[in-house]
Formats: sequence, structure tokens, C-alpha cells
Amino acid sequence: MNKKKDFIPLIGKGNKIIGFEKKKTIHIKGLLHSAVSVFIFHPKKNKSMLMLQKRSSKKYHSSLLWTNTCCSHPRKNESLLKAAHRCLIEEMGFDCFLEKKFNFTYHVILKNGLIEYELDHVFVGYYAYSPIINYKEVEKWKWISLKKLIKNIRLFPEYYTIWLKIIINNYLQKLYF
Repeated sequence: MNKKKDFIPLIGKGNKIIGFEKKKTIHIKGLLHSAVSVFIFHPKKNKSMLMLQKRSSKKYHSSLLWTNTCCSHPRKNESLLKAAHRCLIEEMGFDCFLEKKFNFTYHVILKNGLIEYELDHVFVGYYAYSPIINYKEVEKWKWISLKKLIKNIRLFPEYYTIWLKIIINNYLQKLYF
């Protein structure tokens, strides 16, 4: 097993990296850590069609929930941008130009008792084709209009990951500008 893969950045004051810890330990103890979230829009559909994934049943938290195109944690000594590209390739089977749009911090206790306390860095890209999903990471995928996604999150919040709901409900404008 690659030991470098097991450790992700812990975040301290001023959003600076203060160390590294195993991912599962971080989620058990609720330590502030770094994450990346990638949103891929269809360039020919007025940029309002978002590629969503349904997380694999094999995920140890938030499994079988719909979420943004992909998300991950940077590894030890891996840049945020490199982590975003890596997760796009590993989960969705393609790569494209990505631009960092913003970051935000959130803290929530998940249904299984694990804790998400993340400084999430959000990247946006455009891609017009079907992905080749990794079934170890992704159950299925779909294109969805933002209008329909907003409505679905309002009507069926239990079907979506917490970070996707936070981004759509609080930072939607930042995905575009």
C-alpha cells in the first residue's frame, strides 16, 4: 500500500497545512482537513447542465448519495489542482481544464457518526462527453440541469451529499463567476 496515499493535509490557523493524518482517523476525530470538489458542466448546454455522480456503495460514508462530479482529498505533498485532476481521472475516467473558483469550510456530523470538517476547494471545468466511471468509486452518473437539481435538493435532500447541498444552496453564483 502506498503510505503517501493514506495521509491528507490537516489545516490550522490561516488555512495553513499543519500536518498530515490518515483519512479515516480525520473523519473519526473530526479534524479540519483539506478537500477538493470538482464540478463539470456541459459546454454546449448553456453551461447549466452539471455532471453528477452517485457515490459507490463501497464508500465508507455518504455512499449511494448523489454529489458533484467528483471529490477527494489532496495527498501529502500533492497540490490542490493536481488532486482535483487526479480524482477526475480516477473516478470519472477523463480530464479537462479546471479552474479553482472558491473555497469554504464546513463542519457536520454524518449519520454514521463520522465527522466532515473540511476546507473544501471548489474547481470547475467543462466537458461534452460521457465519462468512463470507476465502479469502485462511482455507482452511476447523469447530466442534470441546475434548475432541476435545485428543485430536487429542496424536495429530496436525503438523496444528496452534505457538501453538494451546501455549495448549491450557498455558493451557486461562485461556480460561474
